[in-house]
Amino acid sequence: MGDCRPLGFLLGLPFALLSLIFAVLGAIIWILGSILTCLCPCCICVSGLVNMAVGLLKLPLKVMRWFTHQIPC
Repeated sequence: MGDCRPLGFLLGLPFALLSLIFAVLGAIIWILGSILTCLCPCCICVSGLVNMAVGLLKLPLKVMRWFTHQIPC
């Protein structure tokens, strides 16, 4: 049953690369949002931006898991 999972991993690498780019973008947004939150804690929209950035940081793992689970075994 585990024989086809490595093939799914290889097929999912382009999607993982795209997700990695989004994760780096999310890390930059997270750092900038954290700095803005420290400077002005009354800005509630910055908190939402930081939460979105954390979601972007988790994106590569979610994409790889989703793609490998789509392969029927």
